[in-house]
Amino acid sequence: MQAKRIIPCLDVDDGRVVKGVKFKGIRDAGDPVELARRYNEDGADELTFLDIGASYKSRATLLEVVRRVAAEVFIPLCVGGGIRTVEDMREAMNAGADKVSVCTAALRNPGLLGEMARAYGSQCVVLSIDAKRIGAGKDGRPVWHAFSHGGREDTGIDAVGWAIRAVELGTGEILLNSIDADGTGGGYDRELTRTILEAVPVPVIASGGAGTLDQIARILLPSGDGVTGGFGGADAALVASLLHFEKTTIGEIKSYVESRGVCVRW
Repeated sequence: MQAKRIIPCLDVDDGRVVKGVKFKGIRDAGDPVELARRYNEDGADELTFLDIGASYKSRATLLEVVRRVAAEVFIPLCVGGGIRTVEDMREAMNAGADKVSVCTAALRNPGLLGEMARAYGSQCVVLSIDAKRIGAGKDGRPVWHAFSHGGREDTGIDAVGWAIRAVELGTGEILLNSIDADGTGGGYDRELTRTILEAVPVPVIASGGAGTLDQIARILLPSGDGVTGGFGGADAALVASLLHFEKTTIGEIKSYVESRGVCVRW
């Protein structure tokens, strides 16, 4: 099994790390630089920095905060929020990002994904999909739509189809955010995660809902074997509340998921 990644997520607004439930009820969770330093020292595999207010408030990414965070970490850093052009990507990379995440801008202009891939390579282009279940199709299977502007606007675009198209355009990785599960602690959306994993050939990061170590292990373990109890097979798990509010540590997560058969980096 390829080593799975444990990735802390710093949702930043107005220079502070924040966390909500289903993208609402935002509360303060700390200083991004201090948290970045802690997670780097604790053994995080990567760090995701999302300026969650950038698209909604139509302002530039807080590049100064990115620079300060980048100075504290020696692991890959993904930066998202307000990235609308290749020039925005260039500024983020110059500020210390190793790759960038785009959501709203790509929904508005899908060709942006190709432009970014040509400029920096697909490995530097992460498509963030904020997906919400809106019902079921005629076949009874669930249907998810891709939302924009920090989960505030339903684009009407099928999330699975969007993931497939994005990879064809040049996306190298999918950051899959479940709006329904976000911040609930009830576990990742395993059905959504599995559906996207089966649809695309690139790495998928599961995000939204982590409340226990068992839930993290299950989303990383392959589903359907009847032995591991896995129901995901995601390439990485994004974790926020559990870490920000000190309910667990990176080390505890890795030790537990490894005991369940997940290959991790130490």
